[in-house]
Amino acid sequence: MAHYFSEQPRTASRPGSVDLVLPDLHLRLETDSGVFSPERIDLGTRVLLESVPPPPARGDLLDLGCGYGPIALTMASRAPEATVWAVDVNRRSLELTARNAEAARLYKVRPVHVDDVPDDVRFRAIWSNPAIRIGKQALHDMLTRWLTLLTPDGVAYLVVQKHLGSDSLQRWLGEQGWQASREASRAAYRILKVTR
Repeated sequence: MAHYFSEQPRTASRPGSVDLVLPDLHLRLETDSGVFSPERIDLGTRVLLESVPPPPARGDLLDLGCGYGPIALTMASRAPEATVWAVDVNRRSLELTARNAEAARLYKVRPVHVDDVPDDVRFRAIWSNPAIRIGKQALHDMLTRWLTLLTPDGVAYLVVQKHLGSDSLQRWLGEQGWQASREASRAAYRILKVTR
């Protein structure tokens, strides 16, 4: 499992595709080995995309840990005037997201390495199925870095499996001064809504 959050996956390439089917969207996405959930749309991602309200129509939006792009492309489809930053450490994921956005004609998706987002960008919304398995401290550092880039009225939605620590993450967010509430719960996944 660790390879999907490596910058350069060592796993041999095995291209494939998956269908993202939502009530408002149907996309065929290129996938490959060495990225998150290459054989199917992850259930947590699906729960997130089926549960959250539409993103803001304009401004900068963030898919944190974009993989091959299902969250970023959904945000871009639902908010075509917005710029969607699709960030990841995994270079293979970023290449796939770029190709998938091009194929879907979603030209306002910006797949970039986590260290290449301009310093002055602030996000009106963050959607993420965060890489819980990177470890608690790394997860906390990652969330602290990106949540501080929310606009004053911005909102983040995080999907986390209950048995992988959604309740403890919600408590930790509150301890850090964030408003963190459970927005939805389905199939052992929790959607956490985070605001200033």
